[in-house]
Amino acid sequence: MDQASAAARGIDPTQPHPARRYNYWLGGKDNFAADRASGDELQRHFPAVRLGALANRALLQRATRFLAEEAGIRQFLDIGTGLPTADNTHEVAQRHAPESRIVYVDNDPLVMVHARALLNSSPEGRTAYIEADLNDPEAILANPVLHETLDLKQPVGLMLIAVLHFIHGDGAAQPIVRRLLDALPSGSYLVATHATSDFGTPEQQALYRQLVETGRSDVWTRPRDEFAALFEGLELIEPGVVPASEWRPDEGAEIPSRADINIWTAVARKP
Repeated sequence: MDQASAAARGIDPTQPHPARRYNYWLGGKDNFAADRASGDELQRHFPAVRLGALANRALLQRATRFLAEEAGIRQFLDIGTGLPTADNTHEVAQRHAPESRIVYVDNDPLVMVHARALLNSSPEGRTAYIEADLNDPEAILANPVLHETLDLKQPVGLMLIAVLHFIHGDGAAQPIVRRLLDALPSGSYLVATHATSDFGTPEQQALYRQLVETGRSDVWTRPRDEFAALFEGLELIEPGVVPASEWRPDEGAEIPSRADINIWTAVARKP
């Protein structure tokens, strides 16, 4: 989509958006100059940021495979979808369980344009899309599309992949996660990843705080303890809270340095 077409759909191509920047880091083409400039600036300061994005994407695929194959989950609520690339949630889930039903949620109109065009369900399952913001969980939970697609009396895999760090403020993510989990039945799962500064040097941590304070980064990093608190009352799946590349890596996979990933990950079951 060019800038004129984007503007006609109410999309401001001059302002970077996390989904489009992430798409750029993953090697996609659905981004604008502002997204690339934002991505390049962060990569200049933190050269491994693209590696972290790739590790996060691979984690989404492994966790979805676990839910579909081992946990028997057949419904997924993926909030903060991002732009389509290879092996999206529904593709992985339906590869192992064709009857899987997935609802994608994102607040970027460009994501929804591409999602409706590209994210097609298997004949046995269903894929639907909601344009909404994670900051308003009530709007997500009240949306009729959600209830037309998923049965909230049956277990759901709640996917919060690289999205909670756009909720700024100490402790601000926990009540949102809790509200979403409260709407899901026993046997549901939470999969979450979150950017962190835990593995950076004091100088890197200070630089990152400056980028956030000056509006040059929109990612609010959280330490391990605050991330782990999102899973209170849930049953953590082994290996627990670990960097994205260390959660059940594929056999023979090379495990990069934690300082290169800077993303906490966990998967847990609601009892």
